[in-house]
Amino acid sequence: MVITDKTRQSAVALAVLAIAGVMMLGAAEISSEAGYAGIGPNFLPWLVAVALALVAAFLWFEARSGGFRDMPDPTGSDVELQSAPCWRGFVWMSGALLLNAALITSIGFILSCTLCFACAAHGLRQAQSGPAQSLRSWLTDLGVGLLIAAPVFWMFTKFLAISLPGLTQSGWL
Repeated sequence: MVITDKTRQSAVALAVLAIAGVMMLGAAEISSEAGYAGIGPNFLPWLVAVALALVAAFLWFEARSGGFRDMPDPTGSDVELQSAPCWRGFVWMSGALLLNAALITSIGFILSCTLCFACAAHGLRQAQSGPAQSLRSWLTDLGVGLLIAAPVFWMFTKFLAISLPGLTQSGWL
């Protein structure tokens, strides 16, 4: 059985549609009780899910009506690079998300998201260049992750009054 580009591209569209469906199921479980400005906490998940469903429909149309256009044809050594996925990078990225989900309620939003960022950055570097990272790059990634996660946590908890898991009861960590 030969798998054509049209089949692969249709599979991408179906995968995006499946993600949209899972997001819709999750959004349906979130309370729709209106808050400040008249919209509830499920508004944004529904908006993203519907947008993904529209993207999936567009991808399906493109795949079935001639394929994704203006894609460069792989030639020469690029073919070898494109066909070999970086499994180490994939494992680091997946592990980062799973680690965040596992630790967010025990060590809080800020620290779990900081670790998630550092592991994801490590995975992206592995996919790009492959060599092992130094202690300095890990510390830099942890610092950048902290500088992103802390203001996001404080904005959600202090300004938007959305409860996120914290490390302390004070609400600042």
